[in-house]
Amino acid sequence: MSSSLASPARPKLPSLTGLRFIAAALVFFFHASLIFISMNPFADEGVADGFRWLFSKAGWMGVSFFFVLSGFVLTWSAKPNDTVTGFWRRRLMKIFPNHIATWALTIVLFAGTAVPLKVWLPNLFLIQSWFPDPAVHMGLNTPSWSLCSELLFYLLFPFLIGPVLRIKERALWGWAAAMAACLVAVQLVTDFLAPSSPPAPGTDVTVWQFWFGYNFPPVRMFEFVLGMILARLVLAGAFPRIRILPAAVLCVVGYAVALAVPFLYGLNVATIVPVALLICAVARADVEGAPTVLRGRTMRWLGEVSFGFYLAQQIVLSFARTTLMEHRTYATPTGIAVVAAEFAGALALGWLLLVCVERPAMRRWARPRRRDREQAAPAEAPPQRRLTHVS
Repeated sequence: MSSSLASPARPKLPSLTGLRFIAAALVFFFHASLIFISMNPFADEGVADGFRWLFSKAGWMGVSFFFVLSGFVLTWSAKPNDTVTGFWRRRLMKIFPNHIATWALTIVLFAGTAVPLKVWLPNLFLIQSWFPDPAVHMGLNTPSWSLCSELLFYLLFPFLIGPVLRIKERALWGWAAAMAACLVAVQLVTDFLAPSSPPAPGTDVTVWQFWFGYNFPPVRMFEFVLGMILARLVLAGAFPRIRILPAAVLCVVGYAVALAVPFLYGLNVATIVPVALLICAVARADVEGAPTVLRGRTMRWLGEVSFGFYLAQQIVLSFARTTLMEHRTYATPTGIAVVAAEFAGALALGWLLLVCVERPAMRRWARPRRRDREQAAPAEAPPQRRLTHVS
């Protein structure tokens, strides 16, 4: 193992934290633009349809970014002396407190006692995306479906990091290409071998196709592993010097392609290469100390709020549109103000989740207390399995 891989002291990547909020904002505008569930507030049909079309792929791109980034950041920050159980404990404490808080809030605001057991129980334990029934995998707080994939990533990461670190440097590009090819293969299988099922609401495909091609956690592993390999490439200095602006322009181009290609190939295939390039370009800028607007205090704060914002945005949108506004639509200036107010509300709720739920839970439970560590580590105890040594 090279010293660059073994060293626990790697540069921090604050610009990636800021970039995380932009991805979360893309998901917000995607949901705010939806017409088929009456989230879109514009009365003018042309404006409403234009808003919907403009952000029709934003949610897919934002989620794909999160999955690639997860693999990248976890590999970048992996420490040789970490343990499997310690890693799992921190990651579970990162996602479950906010998830449980928003799960409970959704039930209180919308579901009451009417939500069936088959919906709320899988959602609570973040296994809903393993079920093809859209009432289950898209039930309650819809954005939490992606946490099912994140949970799978976290559970498998200790068993993936060893093999990924052992990939020879000259083979990294081949493995990265293989992960991208697997994404294409998934959509080809979904396109041509899917069993018949009813149309999925708001899409151009069937329920089974949308579930398998987008929601089913194992097929999203390719994006996560791609992120791990990209981190290896940047750590090894093997990634080409691409500046942030050209990479961002390529993301716009990839997004335009996603708008033009058939639905399934716009979910992640059309944008995966630009997303990968942007993550690596931003990471290299931080490594080299290059100034970026993403590293500023405001963007870093927004990045820290982004997880809570992501989980809160559908709750705010649904409460505003169904309860406060009763699905009314408005003239364009008022509609813009409505979307801005909903954005601010989601940001405020995300901040409350950060300061009242996420940070306290991480401080209290993410690491064992000193007394627990001392009691759990007698001199004769066998060493725990180390994270980077799991094959």
